[in-house]
Amino acid sequence: MAGKVLSVASECVPFIKTGGLADVVGALPAALARQGWEMRVLMPAYRGLIPRLAEMTEVWAESLLFGGPGRVLAGRLEGIDLLLLDAPHLYDREGGPYAGPNGDWWDNPQRFAALSWVGAALAREGVAGWMPDVLHAHDWQAGLAPAYLAYQGGDDARTGSVLTIHNIAFQGWASAALLSELRLPAAQFHPGALEYYGNLSSLKAGLVTADRITTVSPTYAQELMRPEFGMGLEGVIAARAGQVSGILNGVDTGVWNPEAEPVAFSAGSMAGKAVARAAVCAEFGVEVPGPLAIVVSRLTDQKGIDLLPEAVPEFLSQGGGLIVLGSGEPALEGAMRALAAVHPGRVAVRIGYDEGLSHRLFSGADAVLVPSRFEPCGLTQMYGLRYGALPVVAATGGLADTVIGASPATLAAGAATGIVFYPTDALALRQALLRLVALHADRKTWARMQRNAMTHPVGWESSAAAYAALYGELAQ
Repeated sequence: MAGKVLSVASECVPFIKTGGLADVVGALPAALARQGWEMRVLMPAYRGLIPRLAEMTEVWAESLLFGGPGRVLAGRLEGIDLLLLDAPHLYDREGGPYAGPNGDWWDNPQRFAALSWVGAALAREGVAGWMPDVLHAHDWQAGLAPAYLAYQGGDDARTGSVLTIHNIAFQGWASAALLSELRLPAAQFHPGALEYYGNLSSLKAGLVTADRITTVSPTYAQELMRPEFGMGLEGVIAARAGQVSGILNGVDTGVWNPEAEPVAFSAGSMAGKAVARAAVCAEFGVEVPGPLAIVVSRLTDQKGIDLLPEAVPEFLSQGGGLIVLGSGEPALEGAMRALAAVHPGRVAVRIGYDEGLSHRLFSGADAVLVPSRFEPCGLTQMYGLRYGALPVVAATGGLADTVIGASPATLAAGAATGIVFYPTDALALRQALLRLVALHADRKTWARMQRNAMTHPVGWESSAAAYAALYGELAQ
């Protein structure tokens, strides 16, 4: 065994998920095991997980953990070595992990400080004889874990720490008045450490104290040092540039596998994809002589959904079609419904999310649109590659790192896997969609691009090796 890692996160598939963070946290243990690293995941025992506690063993407890008793229970659930932080006063609530019926939980700073505090304690003390070599904290919810580890544990022989930024837009803001309540040292409340525009940010706390900082794609790591992407933290990240790296996420190729779908197909035998396309067109009542594009996304400005009403009509007039699956901002949900109403038979919309339907859409689609204004990594374009639904993506973050855009050079080399456009505006997206129509009409080129896409590596192998190398540096 190369070493041991304690992963601290607020979400983990298959237990709770609001976004890609959960997919990564859930996939890493198995991926790292193949690299010789043993990983355990610490996460809150939300209400839906409490019935599972009977299967687990108590390994740590504190009588007054940010307002009430807390304990950690250990066990193996769904193939993951799990540590659940059972603190009913913080996590046993109806609603999501961060918000209830009336908005964000008022005590989120305390709730996730508790998770971080326990993560740091277990990293220092071990868990029933299991001593981690590395603490891996994810996003703002675990951002205080490296800080507690640094401030409480001293600098000698302490566990190494990594903070991964999955999305810098969420920074874990809290009032400076909570400094003492959050068990943070007053001496560290200054611009070079905890202070952030007069208040606190758990993400900044992690950025200034973690031994290494990673993001979920190499391009995003560079973008975060620029003001248009860093969202106020670009200076903090630039100051630690030597400790910052980007490691791409992967996808679970067992779950996202076109050869295992009800209508199966592969890069070597694409007949099933035509059958799946016909089925999804019939399901949504669309007739599409040209390329069928899909959007499977949160409907937000960040995802570039507001660009579609202006960019799509000419694509439709050239024979294209569009199916949208997602939910989000009410105005954008309305805009998608309006687009379908204006273009019946060419545009269809389903508000909400359905995992089975998303698989059918990727199986049947010719292309997937991901016009994000920023995208730390993105998994949607990787699903598209896996299923031969060629990604049409903005040149940002992980989208730029995973899709080889169709250019004269890449087409001549037989390497293109999709279309990459810049800048992220309606005109560029419209031009990309017209490019999609032209490529789709060239059947030989299109077939080559589909084969390239479906054979492009999107699993966890190389990413897990990169994490293993990083852990190895910290564990020395």
